[in-house]
Amino acid sequence: MAKVAVYNMEGKEVDSIELNDSIFGVEINEHLVHMAVLQQLANNRQGTQKAKTRSEVRGGGRKPWRQKGTGHARQGSTRSPQWTGGGVVFAPVPRDYSFKLNKKEKRAALKSVLTSKVAENKFVVVDELKLDEIKTKKFVQVMDNLKVEKALVVLNDMDTNVIASAANIPTVKTAQTNELNVFDALKYDKVVVTKAALATIEEVYA
Repeated sequence: MAKVAVYNMEGKEVDSIELNDSIFGVEINEHLVHMAVLQQLANNRQGTQKAKTRSEVRGGGRKPWRQKGTGHARQGSTRSPQWTGGGVVFAPVPRDYSFKLNKKEKRAALKSVLTSKVAENKFVVVDELKLDEIKTKKFVQVMDNLKVEKALVVLNDMDTNVIASAANIPTVKTAQTNELNVFDALKYDKVVVTKAALATIEEVYA
């Protein structure tokens, strides 16, 4: 079992904890990690682009001029694609880009990322994260004490003071254990987890 240090908010090592190998010591599957990131990005796409085809553009019901004898090319509508204000030939329509990934595959991908973070010493455990008030300066001080800059901070519950204090820091994102995902874990350099959140993660994913 991998063993990591537990720090307090002053950045001092106060304890050590053994991590569950079934979550933090698995064989890393890069393909599943890649698929999990692709799925999250695809599911976030709006897919709302839309342009009108010639049948949807308003007007153009009348033949602009007679078929023969004008010297112009024959035309049936002023909303044909070659006309200004006409429809688009193969116009884009709203579409759904999302695709499904099995629950087991998602879990395996997340475990792979967590294992890699532990192996690279980028997994930081804090005994607790508590602030008396909403104060960005205090949260920055805690991050400095832990020698962490770009981090995903995982909390066990909705701590308003901590979440609001971290909201204005562009290099930090807070998440609860049920919001933990592969994309965020990879995006941020380090994963900072409270002891309570770690216990919940091990209970859910073991």
